Amino acid sequence: MYSEIQRERADIGGLMARPEYREWNPELIKPKKLLNPVKASRSHQELHRELLMNHRRGLGVDSKPELQRVLEHRRRNQLLKKKKEELEAKRLQCPLEQELLRRQQRLNQLEKPPEKEEDHAPEFIKVRENLRRIATLTSEERAL
Repeated sequence: MYSEIQRERADIGGLMARPEYREWNPELIKPKKLLNPVKASRSHQELHRELLMNHRRGLGVDSKPELQRVLEHRRRNQLLKKKKEELEAKRLQCPLEQELLRRQQRLNQLEKPPEKEEDHAPEFIKVRENLRRIATLTSEERAL
């Protein structure tokens, strides 16, 4: 197989050596590579040259503005600080503090249900009570 490829190349080379094939033949002419207009522009070449110089000097191109980097750094530090404080708060609570918190929560739950029962009354009962109040107020106004 390798010898077949060599033969084909030799045939092509042999054709080029013959005088009758030296004239124009569309099969033998290779098209030129088209130039990229962006890369050919002077401004692009100058920017590329500047980037290469900065790279050689060791100066990196900042992908983000300095203000944005500082703000992200602050946010990250604040989140880390907050997480650290939460972990310390959980760790530092002694059993006595934990028991006191549980007791306080139970007391709060015992105090809240009477208020919740009034809030969960059906709507028509609330409206009826409001009407009674209004009716008593109007009767008192009439008496005056």
